[in-house]
Amino acid sequence: MSENDAPIHGSVPESDTLDNSDHVGRISLACDPRRWLHRYLILGFICFLSFGHYYCYDSPGALQDVIKRDMELTTSQYMLFYSLYSWPNVILCFFGGLLIDKVFGLCWGAIIFSVIVTLGQLLFASGALFNAVWLMYIGRFVFGFGGESLAVAQNAYSVNWFEGRALNMVFGLQLSFSRIGSTIGMVSLNPIYNAIDSSASTHGNKCLGITLLIGACFCIFSLFNAFILGYFNKRADRILNKHNNNVNDGDVPLLNDGDDGKFRLSDLKQFTLSFWLLCGICVAYYIAVFLFISLGLVFYQNKYEMAHDEATLINSLVYIIAACASPVFGFCIDRVGRNIVWIFLGVFVTLCCHVTIAFTFIPPYYPVVLIGLSYSILASALWPIVSMVVTKQLIGTAYGIMQSIQNLGLALATILAGVIVDSYGYIMLEIFFQLCLCAALLFTIILYIIDRTRGGRINLSARVRRLQFSAVESQDVD
Repeated sequence: MSENDAPIHGSVPESDTLDNSDHVGRISLACDPRRWLHRYLILGFICFLSFGHYYCYDSPGALQDVIKRDMELTTSQYMLFYSLYSWPNVILCFFGGLLIDKVFGLCWGAIIFSVIVTLGQLLFASGALFNAVWLMYIGRFVFGFGGESLAVAQNAYSVNWFEGRALNMVFGLQLSFSRIGSTIGMVSLNPIYNAIDSSASTHGNKCLGITLLIGACFCIFSLFNAFILGYFNKRADRILNKHNNNVNDGDVPLLNDGDDGKFRLSDLKQFTLSFWLLCGICVAYYIAVFLFISLGLVFYQNKYEMAHDEATLINSLVYIIAACASPVFGFCIDRVGRNIVWIFLGVFVTLCCHVTIAFTFIPPYYPVVLIGLSYSILASALWPIVSMVVTKQLIGTAYGIMQSIQNLGLALATILAGVIVDSYGYIMLEIFFQLCLCAALLFTIILYIIDRTRGGRINLSARVRRLQFSAVESQDVD
């Protein structure tokens, strides 16, 4: 093998930049951050960045009966594990994105929030191990802050590596891995507890603590991925000479000249109406999907007279289908473009499915499968648009705001949904879901109109978008 064909191992000296054509020519396909193979190797680490978080998120749900019995908790005390996760993130998500953009940078932000997730799960497990419920509550609070902020960092990594290159498919893969992680956690934690309980002298809360510590191992695995991503991100910056293009410590681009790393209210002016419409679509649609799943079990049993196991199967179909279909639809959206049209399709089909479920007795398998497919379409098309309407310097803050609004909407809608069911029944709840989807449709139409008046950047075809991105890259190189 000649010297020019030899692959590079390890890091590249800072002097080796894009202008050093002799050195760049020696970078192998798997080691060159400009080449597709290297980017898709990085994608694997991005997808596993939040795997531990999603595996442990539903650990209270997977071990509900066990936790209530071993820790001697009432249902209200048990529900605090989810409340302490959700409500603080109405605010904390915003600050997590802000810290990534303004203080830590992307690489260190992902590492720090991965550490926080791991610490939170360790505290949660330790509380069970030492029979200290208060410590479990603290652990869930810490875990929630780290987990939602880590999801912001994951989105920012995807934009950083794949903007203009298969970004819709990347977000579809992220969704798929999150659902796979949640599903594995829900399926495996209870058998792990039973295996420990039957094969060891440890029982009760200590057995529960050991089970939760095993979950923490997945968080450590995700932390390992955060370190790897940090290394490769900085390495790519050196190779592509981003230090000469206004980049902050190899992490994220700086704001405009004179930025001192502080957040100002004037920064909010950079978030256009299109961004706030995306937030509205997100929260309105997710209410109609996530709360439908949360309250769907009893609905299926009452309306269709289903057994518990069959109702559970139908209720899990949306997430199972999303795990399989999201990368496929993401790939299709990358090849076609027209993100707003895909969003409209996803919302409209979901609305039709909710009307069918509410007012007909068609077997629920058909509309629920369609909801799963529609959810995959919307998630794959919606989240990448943020990178088109927000400057890259504020991408972490943008995703943080979006997730904060989503958490606020879901928290308030959960309370309202409970009141509706208790007072008026499930049919009125379905009408509430349909109203939310009508709002999402209206926001989508307004977004399309605004985009048309501003040149149609969001709803471009894939071909035109690739040509524009290639032109921008050529200017950056020059």
